[in-house]
Amino acid sequence: MSNLVPAKTGIELPASAQQLRRAADIKDKIQSLAKELEQILGSSTKPVSIGVPKKRRKMSAAGRARIAAAAKARWAKVKAAKK
Repeated sequence: MSNLVPAKTGIELPASAQQLRRAADIKDKIQSLAKELEQILGSSTKPVSIGVPKKRRKMSAAGRARIAAAAKARWAKVKAAKK
């Protein structure tokens, strides 16, 4: 029972569960502070979203073909140097 940590409720939780609870408490505090800041500034500030994927850039078929041709040329040069 060395990895158990007593929680505020009196129930012993594994360290990871306690860390999750602490993280949730911190997140709640951040949200309440953001609301308070919005009230003070009088404008809506968007909360920073973590883990939102960026928009992916699309490559044209011609661009992929140029890259493939360059890679083939590099390998041909390496193979020719070995012979």
